[in-house]
Amino acid sequence: MRVRVLRLVDRTRLARFQDGTSGPRVLVTYVRYPSCGRAPFPLVVFAHGFALTPGTYARLLDAWARAGYVVAAPAFPVENADARGGPDRADLPNEPGDISFVVSRLAAAAGPLRGLVDASEVAVAGHSDGGIAALEAAYDARYRDPRIDAAVVMSGASLPGFTRAAPGSPPLLAVQGTRDPFNSAGTTAAYFALMHRPKFLLWLLGAGHRPPYTTDLRYERVVARAATAFLDRYLKGRPLRRLLVAGTVPGVTRLTADP
Repeated sequence: MRVRVLRLVDRTRLARFQDGTSGPRVLVTYVRYPSCGRAPFPLVVFAHGFALTPGTYARLLDAWARAGYVVAAPAFPVENADARGGPDRADLPNEPGDISFVVSRLAAAAGPLRGLVDASEVAVAGHSDGGIAALEAAYDARYRDPRIDAAVVMSGASLPGFTRAAPGSPPLLAVQGTRDPFNSAGTTAAYFALMHRPKFLLWLLGAGHRPPYTTDLRYERVVARAATAFLDRYLKGRPLRRLLVAGTVPGVTRLTADP
């Protein structure tokens, strides 16, 4: 696996910071990609949670890159832990546009990763606020990017005004801890009910909000395997059974499947 850091600048939209300043949306993007295998590889754009950075999720992102994906994780300019004046959740509605901008830059034939990215196979993933941004980019008609072919939403939700998945929306893997104190199980169940098939809901039994995707290996390893199997199914055409097996771990997970 190899890593590159790209500085992608969207000068068409503004970032407004807590200290009263503003400027173009600068997306420092951490790109992991396989060191072997035949390029081009499918692209996964990952969205981090509030007041965090992409590095928080290094173990999970490494697993996807080793499985044969280009994994691009931008630091959102206003919500990341080091944002000017402090992170601000009010910028969240701008983040689906950041995801689309990263897709455009990295999938471009003459882009910085030319030859590495298969522009016809694109997924989005995210956790917490990043899960909201990922959901909106994949399913909400107000923000939807039709290039997205699959989405992994971890402890996420929808923005106010979302009522149903847009026509032609991609397959969904939702992941949710049953004891998450910040994003309730009911929140995930509610948006999951609004989605079209195929859709899957991976319940992490007894899990909280951040550790299942970062430091609690009992859950993180299962999330990595299940999400990889999901991506393999819908971006690479691999068998569905691999997802069903990976998502079923007695005492750890329960998988609701609607293929």
